[in-house]
Amino acid sequence: MEHVPPPAEELALLDRELARLDARRAQLLTRRAWLVRVLGATAAPPAAGPAPWGPPPGRGPVAAWGPPPTGPSAGGFGPPQASAPGAQNVLLVLGGLLLTVAALAFTLVSWGDMGIGGRSAVLTAVTAGALLAPVVLLRRGLSSTAEALAALAAVLMVLDAYALYEVAVPDADGAGYTATAAAVLAVLWGAYGLLLERLRLPLPLAVCAAQLPLVLWAWAADAGPLWCAAALLVTAALDGAVALRAGRVPARVTACVALCVTGGSGLLVALVESLSAAGPAGAVVPGALLLAGAALAVAGARRAPAPFGVAGGVVAGLASVAAVGGVLAAGLPDGWPVLGYLLCGGALLLGVRAPLGAPVVRGLGWASGAVVAGAVLASLPPVTVVAAGPVSRLGGVWAGVPRDGARGAVGAVDLPWAEMGYAPVVLLLVAVALGAAYRWWEGLLGRPGAAWRGAAGPAWRGAAGSVAVASGWSGLLVLPVVLGLSFAADLAVRLVLVIAAFAAAVTALRAGARGVAATAGVLGAAGALGAGVLSLATEAGTYTVFGLLLVVCAGLTVALDGRAGVSPVLVSAAACAAVVCAGVPMGALGASLGWTVSEAAVPLLAVPAVTVLLGARLKRHAVALPVELTGAAVAAVAAAIAVGDARFLALVLALCGVLAAGTALRAERRPFAGYLATGLFVLAAWVRLSVAGVSAPEAYTLPVTVPALVVGMLRRQRDPAASSWAAYGAGLAVTLVPSLGAAWTDAQWTRPLLLGLAALGITLVGARLRLQALLVLGGAVLALDALHELAPYVVQVAGALPRWVVPALAGVLLLAVGATYEKRLRDARRLREALGRMR
Repeated sequence: MEHVPPPAEELALLDRELARLDARRAQLLTRRAWLVRVLGATAAPPAAGPAPWGPPPGRGPVAAWGPPPTGPSAGGFGPPQASAPGAQNVLLVLGGLLLTVAALAFTLVSWGDMGIGGRSAVLTAVTAGALLAPVVLLRRGLSSTAEALAALAAVLMVLDAYALYEVAVPDADGAGYTATAAAVLAVLWGAYGLLLERLRLPLPLAVCAAQLPLVLWAWAADAGPLWCAAALLVTAALDGAVALRAGRVPARVTACVALCVTGGSGLLVALVESLSAAGPAGAVVPGALLLAGAALAVAGARRAPAPFGVAGGVVAGLASVAAVGGVLAAGLPDGWPVLGYLLCGGALLLGVRAPLGAPVVRGLGWASGAVVAGAVLASLPPVTVVAAGPVSRLGGVWAGVPRDGARGAVGAVDLPWAEMGYAPVVLLLVAVALGAAYRWWEGLLGRPGAAWRGAAGPAWRGAAGSVAVASGWSGLLVLPVVLGLSFAADLAVRLVLVIAAFAAAVTALRAGARGVAATAGVLGAAGALGAGVLSLATEAGTYTVFGLLLVVCAGLTVALDGRAGVSPVLVSAAACAAVVCAGVPMGALGASLGWTVSEAAVPLLAVPAVTVLLGARLKRHAVALPVELTGAAVAAVAAAIAVGDARFLALVLALCGVLAAGTALRAERRPFAGYLATGLFVLAAWVRLSVAGVSAPEAYTLPVTVPALVVGMLRRQRDPAASSWAAYGAGLAVTLVPSLGAAWTDAQWTRPLLLGLAALGITLVGARLRLQALLVLGGAVLALDALHELAPYVVQVAGALPRWVVPALAGVLLLAVGATYEKRLRDARRLREALGRMR
């Protein structure tokens, strides 16, 4: 067997590679030995791991390719072993836990078996030993063991405190004694941790114990919630001092966590008391506590790193707003406290220029934004009611002016609008403030705000402008309902808001503010929809509002058309809205003249007639097709409402056919509009024949079919590439379809037989001449005619058979089709390809 390369050459290559690896390994070992000598006794050298490659000493190149060693000496290939420090920590933890359990058992169970002297001697000796042992262990470098004994000493000190309570002062108050014991333990653990600096556990324990004394003393003295809140805030201040000044990371981390818990609890208690105050005087003390918490947050945040500084600024800002706003809110009626908090949140922005440091200033800005957002959200329920209210008027078209004015128009007469009066005030104030910020954005940042200028870029400016537009629009929308104005005044305000919103959208587009433009456009569309629905309450309102909306939408289309950066979709949407607005008054014209619903469909066709003319004028403009499609939709609505009277349905279908034929005169619309016009004319003829009570439609359709087929033949002679559908489809359908409908309702056999023979002949001619229209139309009519003739016999047979036969036959059919699915699929594909090749 040939090897490439030969075995001798491959062996030489392997030997050279192994020699190179051995040389590199020797170099690394020499470097490691030098590093060990340099380090000396200052640090223990790391344990040498197995060589990543190459044989161990004493093994030749060939032996290196043998199986890996197993067992404890397997090196890196053996099972993972627990490291020495890890095993030591496990043993120390288990030992400490066992000693702790033993101490608990001794204190709680065996305590009564010894005298007072024995008890004191045992606990004192064990605790003193546990406290002194870490000193000796640290000198010998056994820090982990010293840490475990220090933890045990901490547990023993807690047990000593409990034992002292049970023996010396059993009648003392539990909360007061616990507070005193926690204070003593905090001092002792703090001093112990400072003396033995290498221990990490005592100082965090001292911080944890220091959280209890003040709160428990207030509880023991039956102090109220405010005193407990004050105790929590003082404790939080001490935690902040430790977090800022402590030199050890465990103590600082513990103090930070404790600061968040105690400070947050204190502020929360003060906030609850402020919100539940009976008057401004009762909210002063909770407000003072909140201001004290804000001052502590600012003091700590100025010295903290940036993320903590921002968080401190947010806490300080929210606490300040809650303090001052709580006093204002306590003297305001229901609902209006939102305004007090909003004013305080706005005043908080004055701190942006204070020399508090960039993180704190940014936190104050976030706090102010949160307060404003909360006030806006609290004002949205009335806006939602007013915006969605017109939907309730859809069932009362032209029912007259609603009672109770604007409130009756939105179906919300029973709501407490006096208490909701704050909503427009809050929304308008927010709109004015954010609008001013949007207008003078750079000037308001100023030099002191340069530290957070990067976070207040164009995106934030655009957001401020969008919120300003939305807030102003919402406030003005809800204002007439809050004030209880008349229906006409509410409708007028809505129309003014629509015009203002669209004007603001156009102006914002000119200035390049796409976000503001989009917000204004959406609000304008929503306002137009609400005003249009609301105007349906009266006849005069319908014509006035939709006429004005037609002018506004048309003007908006002209203003947006051709403007740089404006999507054609927006222009088309405005144009289509104008068509819809024109359709509503034209549809209402019939009702104003006292016509029936079917008769009112005729004047509605004036709208698609205008869109056809506009399409011819606009030609290939981007707006032309959407406008024509919208006009076609209006024509479809006209046909739908004319269904109740076949006479007017035939007239509407014929007029729609005329419009489609006029559209087909344009080359770019001819392929679709031509077929549509033919179909509409045929359908109109069928409907008219049915209205006339014709029982033999062939007498009316054959005179049309024959010349139509002759014209189709002449066209095929001049243009052999013309489709058979264009040449013969309309002519054949004019006779076949009405005849099929008459055959299905004819109880005699003559008509179905003649129709079947005619359809068979047309099918055979289509197959012979490979004409798709003849084959499809003839085959479909033939199949339906045969189904009509066989249906009675199928029903009789099905009634005579047992009930289980039909599902059984269906199951057999499904199995057969499933078994030959691929073949049937290929047959269907061949049939489709064959039809596709026909003309």
